[in-house]
Amino acid sequence: MGRFDGFKLSSNFLAKYEGQQPEWGPLGFVTFKRTYARRTCDCEEQCDHPTEEFWETCRRVVEGTYSVQRSHCKNLGLPWNGHKAQKSAQRMFDLMWQFKWLPPGRGLWMMGTKFVEKHGSAALNNCGFISTRNIKDDFARPFIWLMDMSMLGVGVGSDTMGAGMVTIREPKIADEVHVVPDTREGWYEATRRVLNAYVGKGTIPAAWDYSQIRPEGALIKGFGGIAAGPEPLRLLIEDNIPGVMGPMAEKLIDSTTIVDLFNFIGKCVVSGNVRRSAEIMLGEPSDTDFLDLKNAEVNPFELGDRRWVSNNTVKVTPHTDFTELAKRTAGNGEPGYFWLVNARAYGRMIDVPDWKDHRVIGCNPCGEQPLEDGELCNVVENFISRCTSLDEFLEALKYSYLYAKTVALIPSHWEITNAVMLRNRRIGSSLSGVTRALTNLGTTKFIEWIDKGYQHIRQLDKIYSEWLCVPESIKVTTVKPGGTTPLLPGEPSGVHYPISEYYYKVMRINKNSVLIPLLEKAGYYMEPAVAEPNAFCVYFPVKEKDFDRGRAQVSIWEQMELVAMIQAYWSDNMVSATVTFKPEEGRDIQRALEIFSHRLKSISFLPLRDHGYVQAPLQPITAEKYAEAIKDLKALDLSHTGHEVTEQYCTTDFCEIKTFIAENEIE
Repeated sequence: MGRFDGFKLSSNFLAKYEGQQPEWGPLGFVTFKRTYARRTCDCEEQCDHPTEEFWETCRRVVEGTYSVQRSHCKNLGLPWNGHKAQKSAQRMFDLMWQFKWLPPGRGLWMMGTKFVEKHGSAALNNCGFISTRNIKDDFARPFIWLMDMSMLGVGVGSDTMGAGMVTIREPKIADEVHVVPDTREGWYEATRRVLNAYVGKGTIPAAWDYSQIRPEGALIKGFGGIAAGPEPLRLLIEDNIPGVMGPMAEKLIDSTTIVDLFNFIGKCVVSGNVRRSAEIMLGEPSDTDFLDLKNAEVNPFELGDRRWVSNNTVKVTPHTDFTELAKRTAGNGEPGYFWLVNARAYGRMIDVPDWKDHRVIGCNPCGEQPLEDGELCNVVENFISRCTSLDEFLEALKYSYLYAKTVALIPSHWEITNAVMLRNRRIGSSLSGVTRALTNLGTTKFIEWIDKGYQHIRQLDKIYSEWLCVPESIKVTTVKPGGTTPLLPGEPSGVHYPISEYYYKVMRINKNSVLIPLLEKAGYYMEPAVAEPNAFCVYFPVKEKDFDRGRAQVSIWEQMELVAMIQAYWSDNMVSATVTFKPEEGRDIQRALEIFSHRLKSISFLPLRDHGYVQAPLQPITAEKYAEAIKDLKALDLSHTGHEVTEQYCTTDFCEIKTFIAENEIE
């Protein structure tokens, strides 16, 4: 991709931060050290070298951002004012340090690294979408794109539009051995070969040689993570894909086969790297087979085996008959809903339809970004609840916008993706701490802030796009689920309320992680992950700080009204929201969907009861259960892993600062 021109912050400026710590939230320090702090060495083996402190991460992110800008200007022969850039970069650093804004988790992890210089922007993007509508021309493309992007931590969406377009064949066997290289490309090219063989293009080798793949437990130097060895790939290409496609020989591919292929690939990636991704599959509301894919009564084995990987959603319009769909949602929370026509026609729902996004065909796994075929998008976090004035909020928006726009300058390693991204320059300036800001500001002032914030970003985009000589961004604002980044300052994520005052946060952690024996020694309950052979589920008891209302105390009507308000006054992309509902509210889902169909672009639901998912990520517990869970916990010693925890950043209640050892962001 080419080397970025090395911008550096002033050493005198950085000296003010060396040895200092920011105003961490209760879980912030450990979450940062576990998830985002890169090692300060290039070792390929486990070592005792320390990880970054937060000021070093801020430096890497800010210097990486301005290096990209300077390289862009240098390559195009555009003006660059070094003094102005230094002043601007220092202010970006300050506001990031104060948690007024943050890049997404993958930005904290990857911005300013050699990996981005070498491989492009994919690892900096939160999400993407690839359609199956053209599988007749290139059958393997959507599946390989998903696999490649997922291995880079990108959440990927797809659809079932390719159903009925291709006949599956009995594959031909070649008398050769296929040696799989120990690279990301090696994995997905082996998968491509198998997929194409099942549609009559090419062959499957007589044997596979996995000897070059690094062993289970080895470090992955470039992107980061822990290798799972060759077993996940072997299962995918020798068992899973043949198991799905073999019985379909001489039949047209259907929606079930498409979804299962995507899910098995996602399962392989999750097993093979600790930085996991997510999937969404978009289907038709009339496709009963698609609607039943995650029905535990109809397909219990398949759901536990691989179909847990994706959020299954239907494409609807304001005129859809929601009667039967709503009954299904009331039963188990799925399907989710995506109003494609609204996403194409509108920016903010309060504005006049402009159809700027008429090419949109899908969305990302969490439903905050409408996307074209092959498009990626980067999303950045703004903590509105931490801003003390409108002026401060607007200033924070400037630097979060500038980070996101800079990422949009970097091409990816896929031509089909660049053809869309370099035209759209889509970004997503997101909000976190929404419910807290609403409480502090009141609804009227909150709407004023976000409306003026949107207009401010649009004006900034005119100014900076003209300077950089690139198109204005087709869309600029969103609300994402939040992932783990809001844990750094301790702010509520996205638009959601806490599940309850006391709960278990269940995290899947690679069984080879150095944390597993430490967590076991500290007394945390853990068990093998049912759906992931290379992971343990660890149960962290949590007591919510400053608890006001839990999800059970907020009606589906209030939750959907909040989403509609944000979609109207802030987000010109979409709003990621999972509306929780009590059993007796299930009967209201149909009416709510009909009423809000003209005000939303996407929505999903989750019943507040035993929803049938084993090892659910959030599990409400009683105060008594919480007390029982924490009484025998011991301090967690991370010092010899390079995660240096000092007493200065701990509270007297150990469980309030270290209950959540974050595995990654789910966006």
